[in-house]
Amino acid sequence: MALMPPIERQGWQQRWTFIAASTGAAVGLGNLWKFSYLAGENGGAAFVLVYLASVFLLALPILLAEVIIGSRGRANPVSSLHHVALEAGSSRFWQIIAWLGVAASLLILSYYSVIAGWIFAYVEAMFDDVFIGLNVRLVGDHFNHLLEDPRRLIIWHSSFVALIVLIAAFGVKRGVARAARILIPVLIIALILLAVYASKIGDIDTALEFLFKPDWSALTPAMILAAMGQAFFTLSIGMGAMMAFGAHRPDRHSVVGMLAMVALLDTAVALLAGLAIFPLVFSLNIEPAMGPGLMFVALPYAFGQMVYGDFFGLLFFLMVACVSLTSGVALLEPVTAWLVERFNWWRPLAATAVGVLVWLLGLLTVFSLNLWADINLWGMGVFEWLDFISANILLPLGAWLIALFVGWWMRAEVISDEMFDDHPWIFSLWRLLLRYIAAPAVLVIFIVPLYQRLIG
Repeated sequence: MALMPPIERQGWQQRWTFIAASTGAAVGLGNLWKFSYLAGENGGAAFVLVYLASVFLLALPILLAEVIIGSRGRANPVSSLHHVALEAGSSRFWQIIAWLGVAASLLILSYYSVIAGWIFAYVEAMFDDVFIGLNVRLVGDHFNHLLEDPRRLIIWHSSFVALIVLIAAFGVKRGVARAARILIPVLIIALILLAVYASKIGDIDTALEFLFKPDWSALTPAMILAAMGQAFFTLSIGMGAMMAFGAHRPDRHSVVGMLAMVALLDTAVALLAGLAIFPLVFSLNIEPAMGPGLMFVALPYAFGQMVYGDFFGLLFFLMVACVSLTSGVALLEPVTAWLVERFNWWRPLAATAVGVLVWLLGLLTVFSLNLWADINLWGMGVFEWLDFISANILLPLGAWLIALFVGWWMRAEVISDEMFDDHPWIFSLWRLLLRYIAAPAVLVIFIVPLYQRLIG
């Protein structure tokens, strides 16, 4: 069967544009919030080492496979899977990968936008010096009052959705790419400044020992599973965003090299966030295993007690707010692109329609935190169910199918053509990891939590 000629879609001209946009999609609250509290809950350095190994041995091979589908299809995720499956002589069944990604991106964005709204609320609070001199109990009360107020949550949730719709309306090149090219360098600089500040003001020695001196007694099956899951989640695998950006990759540049840089930047952001957070936490004898409270209670309290804490606290939450915007736009992109290309919708209208759907779904999370807090189904509330379905079912299932399709059904010469890499050993190593290491690992990530939930 002849190779399918690529669909005519002009890619980004510059390598950095693709790297910045993909990094913007990957970097999000998972790096700055979830990574830190998962490290705190799972023993620190041992978790970090397993996480790093998982990023480069498991997640990166599947990320490369996802981008190759978008690069070959040169369209939105649904259309790309359709074209690439036809070229491979396979069933249209493989389009389910795209639909799983679409469903996951919408569900994740629905509660992600609510959490991002908390960040926006904390930017305002930091600007108003709300936390200066408060004790931990009062800082905790501030967070609880925010969660108990559906009106405030809706206002901030609406503000976030409106902003990502506005950026997405300008398109991938004028909106997403421009925002990423500006925000990613700003993010790195801000994190370095915060890490330097934390090292001067906080307990850097304890933080370094916690993050980089492993306690192997913490190496448990549950911890390994958490680290592997975080590695897949942090690179936005299975959400369709990377497939959508793959359709715009610059020609004649090694996809392996560009995605390796994305993984390095994503990992650097997570580690810099840890270096910015844990010295402050340890200097005030705060328990690092606080879960979500690490971001919304421990850190505001720490900044409220520190010299220049008002300025650096504002800088920190502004930075997190910017990061949430880049990843939010990336989650909006797969469905927006599909509406534009499949039904010829005007892009601002498509972005607005998807934004309204996300906003409505987000109300489920808003009300689950207050008015519907007593609703419980099989031990989980509404918000927990949304997170479980998207993070534990849709994402790993989609990632596993990506690994199977690209690893076993796509033709080697097609993949090699899209990778644009002159080193045959890189292709061989990647395919070996994809087929025999990454695919089984992500299947474990899918099956074990589902089994534990069903028998629990």
